[in-house]
Amino acid sequence: MDAKLKYKAKKIKIVFFDIDDTLRIKDTGYIPDSIKQVFRSLKEKGILTGIASGRAKYGVVPEIRALQPDYFALINGSYVEDAKGQIIHHQPLPVELIEDYIQFTKEIGIEYGLVGSETAALSARTPRISQTIDVVYENLPTDPTFYQNHPVYQMWTFEQEGKEVELTEDLGKSLRSVRWDPISSDIVLKNASKAAGVAKVVEYLGLKSENVLVFGDGLNDLEVFDYAGISIAMGHSHPDLQKRADYITKKVEEDGIFDALEKLGMVEKEKHYPQVALADYVGPLATIQTNHGDLKLKLFPEIAPKTVANFIALAKDGYYDGVIFHRIIKDFMIQGGDPTGTGMGGESIYGAAFEDEFSMEVFNLRGALSMANAGPNTNGSQFFIVQNTKLPYAKKELERGGWPAPIAELYAEKGGTPHLDQRHTVFGHLADEASYAVLDAIAAVETGAMDKPVEDVVILGITIED
Repeated sequence: MDAKLKYKAKKIKIVFFDIDDTLRIKDTGYIPDSIKQVFRSLKEKGILTGIASGRAKYGVVPEIRALQPDYFALINGSYVEDAKGQIIHHQPLPVELIEDYIQFTKEIGIEYGLVGSETAALSARTPRISQTIDVVYENLPTDPTFYQNHPVYQMWTFEQEGKEVELTEDLGKSLRSVRWDPISSDIVLKNASKAAGVAKVVEYLGLKSENVLVFGDGLNDLEVFDYAGISIAMGHSHPDLQKRADYITKKVEEDGIFDALEKLGMVEKEKHYPQVALADYVGPLATIQTNHGDLKLKLFPEIAPKTVANFIALAKDGYYDGVIFHRIIKDFMIQGGDPTGTGMGGESIYGAAFEDEFSMEVFNLRGALSMANAGPNTNGSQFFIVQNTKLPYAKKELERGGWPAPIAELYAEKGGTPHLDQRHTVFGHLADEASYAVLDAIAAVETGAMDKPVEDVVILGITIED
């Protein structure tokens, strides 16, 4: 994603989403969990959200409504309302035009559908029509004269497989066809489109097209892609739409919407702080058996995958067996993992020093398991456990310094070494109070030159419970 597009994103005030195969997979109904985070994040940033769909309101599934979009540009832009149901724009088809279309379907021998604002109806029902329409609208009635009692905003064709029909010249003066299924097209007024519906919202809000970002995947998104300031096509979208897109993102099931917005700087990943609720965290458990007792630690493979893999592999291979904690500083930390016992040795399973895995979800709180290093990206086998209980900073001071509120609170309450954050990879944390007692006992041993214990503190072995 280029810098120009990121700059344009700063002007975005509202984001419109197609539904089928954009927010959700039409055939299965699958909606990624990241979609909820997208809507929350945009709301927090003061960016409005909207649905731009060929569907009517009764075809918008509850999971999409639960996202609480601010606006709905529906039925290919022919019916537009806000979250409270206030109608912003609607443009029903003239009755005479509907009758002309119905006559056309009879002449060429196809079935049709009629779409109102509150419900829709079919001219007939066959297994193939049911297969097509029930995915979007379940249990629609059969009522060929539906238009006589309801305003109609859109019509459908139901054709034979592979035999797409063309409107007559006379019908084509007022109507156009938008393909959405192998046997069906939306038949709408020539000036009706998602773009027209979105434009009505933009006009209502006093915005400009450059303030609009849209996501879509199909041919009925072409006009709105041309209209919007930024247009993003899903990874599986129609090739003709991709040609019009400013950016092609990943597929629905690959969190394509979140990925694109994150790259634009419009959303951020929801942060989880495993150290805040460690009892609820599920992950590998390492037990470091020492001659002073056991240190049980929960490891964070999702946050520091390469570091955790290194530690687990070395532990299972017996690499740490008999190794001492060669550097112990009370009210700071205990450090081990060097087979030479000097603080100058040790190597990773990767054969060389490996890169840091910093995260703003884990921190050097009291009890944190972190990698020792000699500078950026110099990780090997050495690690330390933070023991410090005395912190000279208050919670508010840490928050002002950029630490998340729950982490700042833990630092102020329990202690730790915040000056080591983003300098040492945190990849685990002490799991129980008994381990803290062992940590404090080790930290209290007598030390001599280079902070080395007078009597060896030895790692007898490390067991891993995956």
